[in-house]
Amino acid sequence: MKPNFLTFNGAVPRSPAIDAWFHQHPGELGAIAREWFEVMRAAGDEVLELLHDGCPVACFGDAPFGYVNVFTSHVNVGFFHGASLRDPAHLLQGDGRFMRHVKLKAGSPVNSAALAHLIEDAYAHIKSRVEHG
Repeated sequence: MKPNFLTFNGAVPRSPAIDAWFHQHPGELGAIAREWFEVMRAAGDEVLELLHDGCPVACFGDAPFGYVNVFTSHVNVGFFHGASLRDPAHLLQGDGRFMRHVKLKAGSPVNSAALAHLIEDAYAHIKSRVEHG
């Protein structure tokens, strides 16, 4: 039976492609992306990762829950099921059916506790969906 959520093939515990991606994104924006991807990596013992559509993606098994991407003037910390997350700090942007992101700019303050909580919730959400259908 096919799951009723997005899945990717090829997720691994630690992807050399992601480390290479971070090497290609030096500077402050790259550091911001790395910081928040490390939070995703630490979200649980079962976190796997892969490079998909040119950016680092964190998964539970083969089900993605978050990603980071560097743009010219900002970093997106994104959530594949962001529309399902509680966001009392109103950090999430986007109006797609499922995905949402938090836009971070160099030198701008960020509610780190709220963003870390979104990552934790995104991981718990996808883990629950994978384990309980």
